[in-house]
Amino acid sequence: MERKSKYLVISILMICAILLGACGPAAPQTIKIGVNAPITGDIPKVGEGTKFAAEMWAEDINAAGGLEIGGKKYQVELIIEDNESKAESAVAANTKMITQDEVLIIIGPQASKQAVPAGQVANDNKTPMISPWSTNPNTTLNRPWVFRACFLDDFQGPAVANFVTEEFGFTKAAVLYDIASDYPKGLAEFFKKAWEGLHGAGSVVAYESFTTKDTDFSAQLTKIRDSGAEFLFTPQYYNEVALIAQQAHQLGFTGPIVGSDSWGSAELIPLCGEDCYGAFFTTHYAAAGATGATKAFIDAYNAKHGYIPDDVAALTWDAFNLAKKAMEDCGKITGDIAADRACVKDALSKVTGFEGITGTMTFTPGSGDPSKCAVIVKISDKGEFTFYKQSCP
Repeated sequence: MERKSKYLVISILMICAILLGACGPAAPQTIKIGVNAPITGDIPKVGEGTKFAAEMWAEDINAAGGLEIGGKKYQVELIIEDNESKAESAVAANTKMITQDEVLIIIGPQASKQAVPAGQVANDNKTPMISPWSTNPNTTLNRPWVFRACFLDDFQGPAVANFVTEEFGFTKAAVLYDIASDYPKGLAEFFKKAWEGLHGAGSVVAYESFTTKDTDFSAQLTKIRDSGAEFLFTPQYYNEVALIAQQAHQLGFTGPIVGSDSWGSAELIPLCGEDCYGAFFTTHYAAAGATGATKAFIDAYNAKHGYIPDDVAALTWDAFNLAKKAMEDCGKITGDIAADRACVKDALSKVTGFEGITGTMTFTPGSGDPSKCAVIVKISDKGEFTFYKQSCP
């Protein structure tokens, strides 16, 4: 009898195993979302805004009982990795989150220098990734698994050129950019092409470069001052902009200094001070005078962290809500990570008319690039980022 009982138990276990295998993997109780952010390194304020916005989003979702998909609620778990503002660290972070943590989707990296190589990892491993802030076209180029929540540099460069032409009537431009970084190098090139298309060859009278971590720009700025340039375009990050603006004024450059969305950090004015007052830059949203859902996010962020969120935080919020919509549109989380990732990717590619706090987004068919407008911001004499006008595709 003992032997028969033993065989019976084994038979039952085998049947159960077969049935469970036929049913596929069990659906998880928690959805893991990866966050690839520069917590340390050259632009820690970007990492801070990313982390704070991500945590606020997850707290709101979990406090409401979880993310509801197909009638079932899931808690969300953030897997936050520090890419140290380095390309190799961003690649390693994506690899870990995809292969070890088995995240469903990744938000970030932010800067193009990290987002371009990390995007290749996501695409190769068939894991959806949304970069909130990377405007370099190569981030998503030929990568159906990679998306962004912002406009592109091939739109932003001409937007700057058109704005300066219409606003000031200038015909002579100067550019100062980091030649070793994907984002400023690409944007400088797009701006130069657009400017010369408007004003002719040679109308960029100074096209000066430097290398990441340089802090003395006096040689380049002296050439710019003496070139006859009527304004300076510098698509650099907030920590570099402060040094450039201060040194330009010390050397006697009096023309307007114009920037790009990398200026939009809460740290810009504390670092730059009055040297940035009156400057213009293209960006994704303007906090001053915001209304509706945008104001609600700003107020909640400010109450929790004690300062107005920058565009990185706002775009991160939008990226998470794009991910949320895609997961909801899937209708079901099966537990088969490959199938679930594919479902989220397919749902993202079909998003139209998404009302984010940084604008309305519709993804271009066959790409992860949204069609959306840029905002021209003027820095007031109080150091506030104020809405000036809008530039749309």
